[in-house]
Formats: sequence, C-alpha cells, structure tokens
Amino acid sequence: MRELVRTNDAVLISAIEALLDGANIAHLVVDQNMSVLEGSIGIFPRRILVGEDEVQAARRLLEDAGFGNELRPHVD
Repeated sequence: MRELVRTNDAVLISAIEALLDGANIAHLVVDQNMSVLEGSIGIFPRRILVGEDEVQAARRLLEDAGFGNELRPHVD
C-alpha cells in the first residue's frame, strides 16, 4: 500500500474517503487510534493508504477534485 494523504484535518479525511468510496477505490485510514494517546487534540496526522494498483487512479481523482495539494509526493 502507498500513502496518498497525511493530514490532521478530520473533515478533509472524510471528504477524501467519500471520493474514494464513490470511485470504488479501496483505501485504508491509519493512525486514527493515536487520538487515544494524544487526548483527542489532533496532533498526530492520519494517513490514507491505497493499493499499489490504484495509486494512479486515486491521485488523478483527488487532483481532479481539487485536492492535488494534499497529495504526498509520488515516489516510484
């Protein structure tokens, strides 16, 4: 799996998840349970991961939706 987005913004995570769900792109949000350790103040970023075979489609989807500046640098 590849990291697509890393952010502390819960609303942004929800929006991106909705886009990925709508496009049937499987994804995983990790580090959500870190809020238990941090006291729910949003210090630790959450990461959205997608499978290797769907990275390009997910990146294109987010760029087209105006979230291109939120994408992690693409590394081959």
